[in-house]
Parts: sequence; C-alpha cells; structure tokens
Amino acid sequence: MTISPHIIKPGLYGALASFILLGVYFATLTLVSGWDFAQSQFISFWYFIVTLAIGFGVQIGLYSYLQNLIHNGQGGGKVLGVTGATSTAAMISCCAHYLTNLLPILGVAGVVTFVAQYQTQLFGLGLLFNLGGIFYMANKVVKFSTRGGQRI
Repeated sequence: MTISPHIIKPGLYGALASFILLGVYFATLTLVSGWDFAQSQFISFWYFIVTLAIGFGVQIGLYSYLQNLIHNGQGGGKVLGVTGATSTAAMISCCAHYLTNLLPILGVAGVVTFVAQYQTQLFGLGLLFNLGGIFYMANKVVKFSTRGGQRI
C-alpha cells in the first residue's frame, strides 16, 4: 500500500506544527522559570500538552490538505488561527502563575492568579477549541473532496 503524495506533505506540515508548538511551550516555560520547571510541568500535564500539540498539528495538516484541494488557501484560516492561539495559550497557562514574580509591576497579577487557579479548565477549553477546529476543517475537506460526486 502506497501513501498518496497529497497526504504526505500535509502530514509532514502537521507533525512539524506539533513540534513547533511543543517548542514554544518549552521555550516559554524555560524563559519564565527555568528548564527544571519546564520539565516538571510537562511531566505533570503531558497528557494535556501532547494532546493539544497533536490537535494543532492535525488542524495544520487538514488545512494544508484543504489548500491543495481548493488551490487558493480559502476555507478555514480564521478558525485555524483562533484554535492555534487557544492551544498555545492553554499549554502556557499551566505555568502562568509563576509570572507573579514579574507581573505585579505591570499590574496584571489578578490575571495571573486567575490563570493559575483555572489551569486545568483552560487546558480543557483549549482541547474543546482543538476538537472544534478539527471537525470544522474535516467538514471542509469532506465538502471539497466530494464535489462532483467523487470522493478523494
């Protein structure tokens, strides 16, 4: 069984996007609180973090595949941007309460306290947005691929 080249490229884009999102997560936590903290948070919340990264990668892959189908890039960019930003925010939220050392100067300690208090719920919200984005993109792919009665 051979894999279509039309699927390989979007799959690679999706995998790359997942790794980039994980890189943003580790870079942010490391800059805020150090490498040891980043590792401990990942160990504690790996199931949320990896799921968010994979979900974002799936969206990127579907979007890339959809771009190939319609040749002009329309059909989901706004949803992709919103869910990608939400995924990143949810992943980073697990450590945001450690910013309280720096942010009182900026007057946003209340926001950091809120984020720290509801980090698990924010992960859940990120996962819901991911699922919504995946279903939306998959629906667009199905609609475009069944155009003319032919499934791709």
